Amino acid sequence: MPTAKRDYYEVLGLAKGAKDDEIKKAYRKLAMQHHPDRNPGDKEAETKFKEAAEAYEVLSDGEKRARYDQHGHAGVDGMGHAGGGFNSMEDIFAQFGDVFGGGSIFDQFFGGGGGGRREAQNQGASLKLGLEITFREAMAGCSKTIDLKRNEPCETCKGSGAKPGTKPVTCRLCGGRGVVRQGQGLFVLQTACPQCAGQGKTVSDPCPGCRAQGTVPKKITIKVRIPAGIEDGSRLRVAGEGEAGRDGGPRGDLYVYVQVKADKFFERHDHDLVCKIPVSYAQAALGAEIEVPTLEGTAKLKIPAGTQPNDLLRMRGLGVPSDNSRRGDQIVVVQVTVPKRVTDRQKELLTELGDIEEKAGEQKSFFDRMKNLFE
Repeated sequence: MPTAKRDYYEVLGLAKGAKDDEIKKAYRKLAMQHHPDRNPGDKEAETKFKEAAEAYEVLSDGEKRARYDQHGHAGVDGMGHAGGGFNSMEDIFAQFGDVFGGGSIFDQFFGGGGGGRREAQNQGASLKLGLEITFREAMAGCSKTIDLKRNEPCETCKGSGAKPGTKPVTCRLCGGRGVVRQGQGLFVLQTACPQCAGQGKTVSDPCPGCRAQGTVPKKITIKVRIPAGIEDGSRLRVAGEGEAGRDGGPRGDLYVYVQVKADKFFERHDHDLVCKIPVSYAQAALGAEIEVPTLEGTAKLKIPAGTQPNDLLRMRGLGVPSDNSRRGDQIVVVQVTVPKRVTDRQKELLTELGDIEEKAGEQKSFFDRMKNLFE
C-alpha cells in the first residue's frame, strides 16, 4: 500500500495562510539543505528534496493552491508534477531554477538555462590603473582626467563579430546553451562549450574589422572623481568604464588605485592632521597668539603661557574631511626655538634672566634633580 502524501504546508514547515515570499523562502532553504550533492547517497535527502519541490509547485501557483486548500491532494492530481512528482533533478531545476538566481548550486550542477552564464562570459574585462595625486588634492577632493586604451564595440559589425550582411549561428555542439554536460543521473558536470567558448553562437564569416572578436582597441578619455579625505592606497571602482562586452554584453568596471604623495608640512593620522610649528622662547614662556597654516589657509592659535617643547595643541575641526563621520582635528606640535645668534640687547636681557633664575634657585633645583637620578 503506497505511503500517504504529507500535507504540503507541513512539508515546507508553514501555516496554511503563509504568504508567497514565505513559501519561496521555505522552499529555497529545504532545497539547499537536502540537495543530493550535499547528501551523496542519502535516499532520504533525495526524497525530501523532491517532496519540497512538489509542495512548492502547488503552493506557489495561485490556482493550484486554491484547489489544494479546498480539496487536498485530490484537487491537484494530474496538474503538472503535483500528481506523480518530478522525474529527475533536471525537471526540478527547469521548473524552479529562477528561485535561486544566478550562481546558485542549481546553476553549478544543472546548467541554469545558459542565459545568465553567457551574459557573464560576454561581459567585458575590468581594467586597473594607478593614479598619483598630491596630498592637498586628496584632502580637498578633485577630478582627474585619465587617458586609457580599452576594447570598444567594433563599428563594422556592431559588436557581433560577423561580417556585415551575415549573422552568428547557433552553436551545433551545445545547441546555443553555451555549456556542454557530461554524466547522467544526479551527478552532471558542465563546462563551457569548447566550440563556441561559451557564447552559444559561432561565426562562420568573421568581421574583417575585428576578426570575429566583436571589439577593437581604442584610446578614450574619462574623468574620475576623487572624494575628499581619500587615503593612500585606496581603490576606487568606476562602474561600467571597463572594456566593452562581446555581442552586446555589459561592460566591465574600471578600478583606480590612488597613491597620495607625502606633504612637507602635514602628516596624516587617521582623521587628524599633525604639523610642527616653531615658537620662540618668549612666546612659549609668556603665551601668544600666532597664525598657523591649515588646509583652508591660516587660522589663529593661542599659545598658553608656560608651553613646553613638544606640547600638543589641538585645533578642532581642521583635520581630514570625511563624508561618513565628523571632520578630524589639526594637532600642532610645539617646537620651541633657540636663536643661534643674538644681538647685544638680547644677550643683555638673557644674562639678566639667567641671574634671576639663579637667585630664585631654579638652576640649583635642576641640578639637584639631576643628582637624584644617579644616586
